[in-house]
Amino acid sequence: MENKYISIAIDGPSASGKSTVAKILAKDLNFVYVDSGAMYRAYTLAVLKASLDPKNEEESDRLINKIDISFDHITNHILLDGKDVESEIRGNEVANNVSYIASYKNIRLFLVDLQRKIAKGKNIVMDGRDIGTYVLEDAQIKIFLVANEEERARRRFIENKEKGIETSFEDCLENIKKRDYIDSHRSFCPLKPAADSILLDSTKLSIKEVTDKIKEIIKEKGF
Repeated sequence: MENKYISIAIDGPSASGKSTVAKILAKDLNFVYVDSGAMYRAYTLAVLKASLDPKNEEESDRLINKIDISFDHITNHILLDGKDVESEIRGNEVANNVSYIASYKNIRLFLVDLQRKIAKGKNIVMDGRDIGTYVLEDAQIKIFLVANEEERARRRFIENKEKGIETSFEDCLENIKKRDYIDSHRSFCPLKPAADSILLDSTKLSIKEVTDKIKEIIKEKGF
């Protein structure tokens, strides 16, 4: 029986705009939105709260199947053991360590299983770094969203400033470069475009322009 549900996968590097666009797209289409990156950030926060070393894979693996990560689909906020940690996961300490956590195979398998369970039986928009290549490899729409390093650092700097997170543009740029390297060089499910994804450069586009382009792609594919 053919799957009647539609899956939209939006992948790309840090601060390419994928989460912002995915949220708007999901709301406009009345789809469920899943921010897979927030799940890795929540796991990272749990590791830090447990006084474990996020740079140590064996230590970080200890929380697998021992913590509950879920979403409040009304607010789109991430929950860790039932507590809203949306603000906490956006802090610098989590940002500086999440790529290590995301590079560990057993943690990825644990979270991918959760992501697939959330997506099952729903019209869904999910963003991340391996959604089209691994998590939802059968997604009908796959977008790989990119932007140059400086523009992504600028966006992250503005975002942090609006959230009251103290950081500099230089720190944001360095973090972007570090995350790009770790994400694209990890051995298991590295960041890369799916063979059937559509590349979309958001460097000089507004959020509305990017969202409109993706809606055009969806329409062209007959959904």
